[in-house]
Amino acid sequence: MSAAPPLVARAGAFGARTAIAAGGATWTYGDLLAASARVAARLLDGRADLAEARVAFQVPPGFAWVAVLWGIWRAGGIAVPLGLAHPPAELEHVVGDATPEILVAAGEQEAALRPIAARERRRLVTCAEALAAQAEAALPAVAPSRRALIVYTSGTTGTPKGAVTTHAALQAQVTALVEAWGWTADDRILLVLPLHHVHGIVNVVLCALWSGATCDMLPRFDAAETWARIAEGRLTLFMAVPTVYRRLVAAWEAAPAEARRAMSDACRRLRLMVSGSAALPVATLERWRELSGHVLLERYGMTELGMALSNPLHGVRRPGYVGRPLPGVEVRLVDGEGRAVPEGTPGEIEVRGPGVFLEYWGRPEATRTAFRDGWFRTGDTAVVEGGDYRLLGRTSVDIIKSGGEKVSALEIEEVLRAHPAVAECAVVGVADPDWGEKVCVAAELRPGAALSLEELAAWARVRLAPCKVPKALRCVEALPRNAMGKVVKPEVAKLF
Repeated sequence: MSAAPPLVARAGAFGARTAIAAGGATWTYGDLLAASARVAARLLDGRADLAEARVAFQVPPGFAWVAVLWGIWRAGGIAVPLGLAHPPAELEHVVGDATPEILVAAGEQEAALRPIAARERRRLVTCAEALAAQAEAALPAVAPSRRALIVYTSGTTGTPKGAVTTHAALQAQVTALVEAWGWTADDRILLVLPLHHVHGIVNVVLCALWSGATCDMLPRFDAAETWARIAEGRLTLFMAVPTVYRRLVAAWEAAPAEARRAMSDACRRLRLMVSGSAALPVATLERWRELSGHVLLERYGMTELGMALSNPLHGVRRPGYVGRPLPGVEVRLVDGEGRAVPEGTPGEIEVRGPGVFLEYWGRPEATRTAFRDGWFRTGDTAVVEGGDYRLLGRTSVDIIKSGGEKVSALEIEEVLRAHPAVAECAVVGVADPDWGEKVCVAAELRPGAALSLEELAAWARVRLAPCKVPKALRCVEALPRNAMGKVVKPEVAKLF
């Protein structure tokens, strides 16, 4: 029996098959196993076992990203993927919170991580040296109960917190999706999603590699390149966020008539197209159906549990609904007291099952609060109608789903208050057909100050991830507040 966790060891059954295609090159499952063993040896550096030491890595999508992830796991470490577009302040927060022993950086990313590694006194390993290491080390046995992954997600506390998932939970998430969506070794999927969120990590990469399929990776989403890959006719699956589908629709509409016909014909050769990470506007679903012949499969999940609900692979997919529980997943709706509500009555979604995360890293109180009698409290409100779940929105108004990413209004407010023109501000998410929700800011300015959206956005881009940069600004004399002095967010939203 292999010492590696099953998500890695399973690759031995697909040795000569193509696992990854990126940048015009391809790599087999055997290549991944060999490369990840070298990475593991370099990370261990003579130790027998990393014993759940955290290893943060900033590597672009491609063969090296998977080799580093698997190498961390094979060495007994916990993988902490870092976003490529995140500014130094966000990288520093994750490194400071996760306290990784080792940082791994690819070429261009080394410049961002090296000063952080020096300041935090962490060991820095370049991707190149890890991949070139000698694979002579004996690798530890990694139990399924071990922590495998920490993915950072924003919450109502205002700063991103790390959701810890075990190897067993990741395997449960993957196998549920493989069963529900009919993955096979003959599948080929195109990755256009970032690899510091579960949508790209679990739904695309890990599901593909568990199945012996091929994962074709782009460095980032590009509408023209995505259409070109679809037009090649080799893809069988595609998964993206609503914003990506809107960009693809716009590119299709801008193309000549003959090209549009070819693009539409190519879409029909895929067996499945999925949308998630944000609510899919019905208008987008209908437009995509018109041009592609596909009714996008909507599903529901989050960082803490992977996927919980899904429309069917075969059968009717209801626009505006996210389907029913996935295999092995229990879902219920409850009122504010934790009592189950009947069908047709809105309630908060709670989830239980083997794929649910273990804890928030270093936050025992937040972990305790997140669970009720063994059920994870999602903070999302839904209603069951005809057996299918329909999402109604966040239970908390301070979480914004923008461009498929979940961001904290409180975190953004804290950063924007540092702008020299801003005396006070309130951030809300407002429905937007492109972004799902766009980040909108109402600001009270300091005496004599003036501020434009362009100026604020430019200032924010060096301090916040792209999905958190304001898309709209209203300067007001006073923010709407209640008798207790608290800002009334619904009234702020009305300004937009």
